[in-house]
Amino acid sequence: MRRSAVVICAVTIAALSACTMEPHYSRPAAPVAPTWNGNAAGAADKTDVADLGWRQFFPDPVLQRLIVLALANNRDLRVAVLNVQATQAQYRIQRADLFPTVSATGLEEVEKYPAGVLGGTTGGASTGSGGTGTPVPGGTTFRFFEVGVGFTSYELDLFGKIRSLNHAALEQYFASAETRRSSQLTLVAEVASAYLAILADETILKVTRETLDSQTTSYDLTKKSLDAGTTTAVALRQAAQTVDTARANLAEYTRQAEQDRNALMVLIGVPIPEDIVFSTDINAQTMSADLPVGVPSEVLARRPDVLAAEHQLVSANADIGAARAAFFPSITLTGNYGTASTQLSGLFKKGSSAWTFSPQISVPIFAGGANVANLDLSKIEKNVYIAQYEKALQTAFREVDDALAARGTLDDQLAAQRALLDDSSEAYRLADMRFRNGIDSFLPVLDAQRALYSAQQAVVSLELQRLQNMATLYKALGGGMKEDSGTH
Repeated sequence: MRRSAVVICAVTIAALSACTMEPHYSRPAAPVAPTWNGNAAGAADKTDVADLGWRQFFPDPVLQRLIVLALANNRDLRVAVLNVQATQAQYRIQRADLFPTVSATGLEEVEKYPAGVLGGTTGGASTGSGGTGTPVPGGTTFRFFEVGVGFTSYELDLFGKIRSLNHAALEQYFASAETRRSSQLTLVAEVASAYLAILADETILKVTRETLDSQTTSYDLTKKSLDAGTTTAVALRQAAQTVDTARANLAEYTRQAEQDRNALMVLIGVPIPEDIVFSTDINAQTMSADLPVGVPSEVLARRPDVLAAEHQLVSANADIGAARAAFFPSITLTGNYGTASTQLSGLFKKGSSAWTFSPQISVPIFAGGANVANLDLSKIEKNVYIAQYEKALQTAFREVDDALAARGTLDDQLAAQRALLDDSSEAYRLADMRFRNGIDSFLPVLDAQRALYSAQQAVVSLELQRLQNMATLYKALGGGMKEDSGTH
């Protein structure tokens, strides 16, 4: 019967230890529209964007090399990785509370009492711990030795407080891992945008140099015409204005190119390798433009920043369980088993075994309202994380919707601007031909040159916006960061 009672008690304690007082968690409804407002032609039969690695989306080998450098050396990403490791260590510390801490201890206790305290005793006396006294001048000294193995203040998790705290720490670890993944995805998109900006700088610089050469030639031709009396000083000044404008633009774009290179260097975390040449024309850049969009709630729920917000919410939900458990009794155990003797040589002799077992129960009666306030606080914090999760979904929806809206309009705008560029190029050719044949003055040529230069700049700018928008859409849709795609 006694053994059966022990078994029943152990099973009961184990069952109670498996209990938790956490509220049932349900994912909040997504506070976003059921469909995208932008050009959202779904692509259910295509690869999910979460499975589309960045090497697939960014095929440019130079860009791929820069992304690899950034993933290995970017300091913000390095901090994010270290934060994950720190959160993992904090979870392991919290998880250790589920198990008793066992340690070996050794004790030597020496006490001296004056003779008057011991009632004038001069012989051996016995202390409460079993030690024997040794008479010394002016009193008696007691000596006691003990060696053992035991645990101290191990709390039985009857109502799931420790288990809830462990769950909360685990969700915090998951949240930090998703935050690291979000930082990595953002970094890839930022490197791509910086690389595209440099290509646009180089393309505009090339156009500006060509324009400066052309306008310098036109200025020289106008000067000769003025010397020959076939044109006016006004035309010469106008030609000089176009040359000076091109020179100023060349200096501006040269400065911008250097600043964009510096920004890229910070992103990749190391100096840009000398063998990397930014010679690709921005108009020749290609990306995987046919990104599948899918249903908003399905797409957004897979974004790492949204997942991180949800893990934070689940962690707050677990904290409520720990706060509820504080209203119930807690039982802590302290125990030790070993040997004890009044002499060091007698520690391991027969009959020297000793043990202690000290269970303690604590029942909350009055805490000045601290437990109630702590529970209220945990519920309020959960509501805060619900709002933050919903805000993360709304922000994600807006980012995707904006990128989708821009994708369609930028394509149309770029097509119209390229047509304008063709028209401007033809208009310049005709104006130059009429001037050379003596039909018109040089003023129409100058106007056509300015219009052509402006159209060329606009095409490069729109092409940059289009490509950067595609990189932004890839990030907004939670693009994949698969290890087999070259991540580290």
